[in-house]
Amino acid sequence: MPKYNNELQKYITGIVQNRKSKLLSINNVEDHIHILIGLSPSISISKMVQEIKNNSSKFINQKKWYPHKFEWQTGYGAFSYSHSHRTAVVKYIENQQIHHQKENFKTEYLNFLNKFEIEFKNEYVFDFYD
Repeated sequence: MPKYNNELQKYITGIVQNRKSKLLSINNVEDHIHILIGLSPSISISKMVQEIKNNSSKFINQKKWYPHKFEWQTGYGAFSYSHSHRTAVVKYIENQQIHHQKENFKTEYLNFLNKFEIEFKNEYVFDFYD
């Protein structure tokens, strides 16, 4: 899907903007996407993720980018950051392709959960494809 990254990112940006929120950074790799959003207080994180996943899935399937039906995995990870960390988070998101040459998504995600001291059960964590 790399050849469609720009088109997908523009579409998701439109979804976010239509929900009166501001997309600050977006980047996707083959098995996940990172998005930094200035979220409007009129929409919850869960509703925003639902809107992004539902609408972008329909968009991807209408474009026939895959020979089979595309669906995002159930669930998502959401982390909040203070304004003072914004530049670092944007840089992190922009460098996903380089970052994932050194660390896969599973390691990255589990490190986030541990770093932020989020308790979790393995059976509720994503299905990872490494």
